[in-house]
Amino acid sequence: MRVLVLPGDGIGPEVTAQARRVLERCAELFGLSLEFDTAVVGGAAIDRTGTALPSETLKLALDSDAVLLGAVGGPKWDDPQAKVRPEQALLGLRKELGLYANLRPVRPVPELLDASPLKPDVLQGVDLVVVRELTGGIYFGQPSERRVGANGREAVDTMAYNEHEIARLLHTAFGLARQRRRRLTSVDKANVLSSSRLWREVAHEVRREYPDVSYEDVLVDAMAMHLLRRPRDFDVIATENLFGDILTDEASMLAGSMGLLPSASLGEARNRLGYPRGLYEPIHGSAPDIAGQNKANPLAAILSAAMLMRHSLGHEAAACAVESAVARVLADGLRTPDIQQPGCRLVGCEEMGAAVVGALEALPRE
Repeated sequence: MRVLVLPGDGIGPEVTAQARRVLERCAELFGLSLEFDTAVVGGAAIDRTGTALPSETLKLALDSDAVLLGAVGGPKWDDPQAKVRPEQALLGLRKELGLYANLRPVRPVPELLDASPLKPDVLQGVDLVVVRELTGGIYFGQPSERRVGANGREAVDTMAYNEHEIARLLHTAFGLARQRRRRLTSVDKANVLSSSRLWREVAHEVRREYPDVSYEDVLVDAMAMHLLRRPRDFDVIATENLFGDILTDEASMLAGSMGLLPSASLGEARNRLGYPRGLYEPIHGSAPDIAGQNKANPLAAILSAAMLMRHSLGHEAAACAVESAVARVLADGLRTPDIQQPGCRLVGCEEMGAAVVGALEALPRE
């Protein structure tokens, strides 16, 4: 199996180095065959090639069985009028790889309930997954442009969906709900947006194929409130691109830090093993203010590697082992600066990665 590592910008190279370290140790412990390629993407690629997603990088991604991404972007490339921006790499990879479903699990760690701004009793028992549509909606709709009109500068973005895009995302979400607690919440803005009314119509058609899964519609503004007031009431949450982007960043606060949350982006294409070829990345950004200082939290990247093993490698045991190892180091009181608590031991990015490897090696295996 070939894994393409795209370190990206800022702390991306640091956290992906630790995730690769864990993957390599898993390969040894579980008898997995892994080969790694590395390529530039994002701001680093702009500096080197003038484009955020070089053709060589895209070719490697298309030839890989899974992609592990760090993060892209930073103030150096943060010119809103620039024609080439690091984020174009993300949109390009999603489109070219056909990655239409983004899975973001949120399960607060018991030892870190106090790290969240929410009360611990609100967080007890939270275990949800947001399934976000990734290749349609306002990020891809046309026209999307700035122009000069009768009243000066103006801009337009277009939110567009077709029923195929909506249905395949809902099928993914319903299928995931069947593997979990059989509850699905579809989030839209059907009281205002035509695209949301189509979303709800198609969702109701798809739900008929899953009579064993309970279903509800929730407006996105209400969902933003419910995530903070009663998050444990939700299992699988399905929504479109823009709403999913915003709600998953909000949901990261349930865990206390973006440095703890992984993600998987999946499509219909299968890899050499017959599993979905996916793109795996922590949900956090490039954090350029701490880049190169060994302060980054690698756990989200490591947990993304666990999702890679589960979804693109089909190795549930290895994925669970990594997740157990992460839980072990947190239970042992190791903390990076973003999740530091009184009485816990402050460690850097490399030390946290080494601790996860050590915990992985100490786990009993059949």
